[in-house]
Amino acid sequence: MSYSAFANYYDYLMKDVNYPALAQYLRRVLAQLGHTPKLALDLACGTGSLTLELKQMGIDIYGIDASPDMLSIAQQKAAAAGEEILFLCQKMQNLDLYGTIDTVFCTLDSLNHLSGKKELLKAFQKVSLFLEPNGYFVFDLNTPYKHQHILADHTFVYDLDPVYCVWQNLYEERENRVSISLDFFKREGQIYRRSHENFYEYAYSIDDIRSLLELSGLQMRAVYEDCTFNVPTDHTERILVVSEKSSAKNMEKVIDK
Repeated sequence: MSYSAFANYYDYLMKDVNYPALAQYLRRVLAQLGHTPKLALDLACGTGSLTLELKQMGIDIYGIDASPDMLSIAQQKAAAAGEEILFLCQKMQNLDLYGTIDTVFCTLDSLNHLSGKKELLKAFQKVSLFLEPNGYFVFDLNTPYKHQHILADHTFVYDLDPVYCVWQNLYEERENRVSISLDFFKREGQIYRRSHENFYEYAYSIDDIRSLLELSGLQMRAVYEDCTFNVPTDHTERILVVSEKSSAKNMEKVIDK
């Protein structure tokens, strides 16, 4: 899906996200591991807010997203800030880069949008393919707890300038996913124009994530509560996972399997 309607209002819905703080946090996570990004990728970069923050911190980074509408906004932001950032339109599970990179970021629940373990594994394998040995893949995910208790079957209403949004969720336990339906109402003169977006989020246990990473030649190095260095609890809503590409020697063992 293109997220064309969502792209128009994404930044309004995400206005409470502190992108400068998120960028600083990601850098601290990597600093604890003694890793300084040389060439990085912001995977599923959306409208490029985090990409731009990381670029302005001095990280050589580019962005990839499956939505041309999101990328159009991202490019406009970069140009307005006087930054040259390469943005490519690709799906995560079909990632195809010009060369290798040493750091990959994927934030704000983007991986939850992939349709199940097979698609998540494909994305992990693609990241691993282009990640240099001992490079890092840092990503976050909404947890099963958040799906079952926070998103669940709840409805949220956002009265924003310039849009009114009704966000409806349906938790589908058998499919292990939440169906998310967004209705946007934008005022145009004396009428409101409605647009609609629907997508699914899938959640995974930490053990499942670890197993899929290992099948991809990636090793889980740390798991934190979002934007902290705390150990996740049963009530954690979002986790940050830090994974490392196996060395060339270890990759041979993975391939032999």
